[in-house]
Amino acid sequence: MLSVGQKHYDFNNTCRQAYRSIIALRLEEGSRLLETEKRRDPNNLIPFFLDNYIDFFQLFFNEDAGQYAAWKGRLDQRLELMSEGPENSPFHLFTRSVIHFQWAAIQIKFGNNWDAGWDFRRSFLQSRDCAKRFPDFAAATMLSGAMQVVAGTIPDSYKWLSSLLGIKGSIAAGMKQLDRFLATDDEWAELYRDEAIFYYLYLKFYIENKPDEVFAFIRQHQLDARNNHLYTYLYANLCINDHRSAMALQIMQQMNNAPDYLDMPVWDLEMGYASLNHLEPGAENHLKLFLQRFKGKFYVKDALLKLSWFYYLKGELARADSCRQMVLRKGGIEADADRQAVKEAKSRIWPNKLLLQARLLSDGGYFGEALQLLQGTSSSGFVTAEEKCEYAYRLGRIYDGLTRNDEAIEAYLTAIKTGQQLREYFAARAALQIGYIYEQRGDKIRAIAFFEKCLSLKDHDYKNSLDQRAKAGLARCKGE
Repeated sequence: MLSVGQKHYDFNNTCRQAYRSIIALRLEEGSRLLETEKRRDPNNLIPFFLDNYIDFFQLFFNEDAGQYAAWKGRLDQRLELMSEGPENSPFHLFTRSVIHFQWAAIQIKFGNNWDAGWDFRRSFLQSRDCAKRFPDFAAATMLSGAMQVVAGTIPDSYKWLSSLLGIKGSIAAGMKQLDRFLATDDEWAELYRDEAIFYYLYLKFYIENKPDEVFAFIRQHQLDARNNHLYTYLYANLCINDHRSAMALQIMQQMNNAPDYLDMPVWDLEMGYASLNHLEPGAENHLKLFLQRFKGKFYVKDALLKLSWFYYLKGELARADSCRQMVLRKGGIEADADRQAVKEAKSRIWPNKLLLQARLLSDGGYFGEALQLLQGTSSSGFVTAEEKCEYAYRLGRIYDGLTRNDEAIEAYLTAIKTGQQLREYFAARAALQIGYIYEQRGDKIRAIAFFEKCLSLKDHDYKNSLDQRAKAGLARCKGE
């Protein structure tokens, strides 16, 4: 029996309904339900825990610095409040682990990487302890599994941080945890399934490099990408990153646009990317709307660079140059794509138009159109070493997309040979792609050799993200 005024964790039906609404990004509906529960039972800590999800989604997707400044004190307040609950409940550790995990992601968005590292460590340890103390509480393994995977792929340049924070990871062990969680049918696994699927599919896509399995999972489980905006974002974003821009556009055009969903300028960014990848005129308005409405820093420089490409390909050089100048003044440099945008803007060199069009079409999955564009061309038609290398790399990506793997490997090898002394990323990415091809063929020895080749190349663009993928490939091939 609870004594009067005793704090407790009651994840009752109202809280579960609120959680499901919040996870679908129907934040207003979720907030109304939480306020109802707070009035009914002020000592129930779960509504205050779920408040953190609402803050998290707003800060993570919209990056409003004013909101961050106003809300950052809520981290300590909520952690203190959660610690007032009974220690014999798994939620005593689990709620604080989730709060630390969410704020680690928020801190990264606002450039506070040191704070993010410590929040990640606290979340990692609390989640692990929760799983040990309450082995029947399946939800604890959702986060600990995901964090094990991420910790197993920390780039070498951040190894000092993982060592300092005492984080050890394993891709294989972490993914097994998530697999077991999704196969569990207890009440907590059922409640947290949508959230777990979000982590699971991102990790399977980026860390395990199994995009076909990801999209098969989405179809097989009939994920509601129309009414659950977290799934809409997941599905569309992964489509864009897997050369499926046409599918991404279709997903976003069919989403439920009811007013109680979180308003996110990122939809315009994704629509802009997907449209530009087919050289469509609608890309201009989407990119401009994102830049007008978004209050954060992530991908602002990249969006400006993409807009400059749009104008450049149209022959509107004054507008293209204006966008390039804004790349140097606006946004942040936390993301690889934003740092790459700065490099290009500073270079004052415009990309070769033919190669740029081929790149965009290839990025969008329009491989046949991209190949047709390059027909009749050869390396000798390009002047600089960078263009010759990029030409080989673009051919490789096109053949790769068309599953003409032997031709892809030949083109990639040319890119490695001509580009390993350049600062451009083409050689490193070509090595990574060859590693993927051999891994899919079951030739792990050759795959390992090319993943190691990718890691061995120094001082190139996208170094951290490419190294992380190569490390994940090595771990998969070695069964780690």
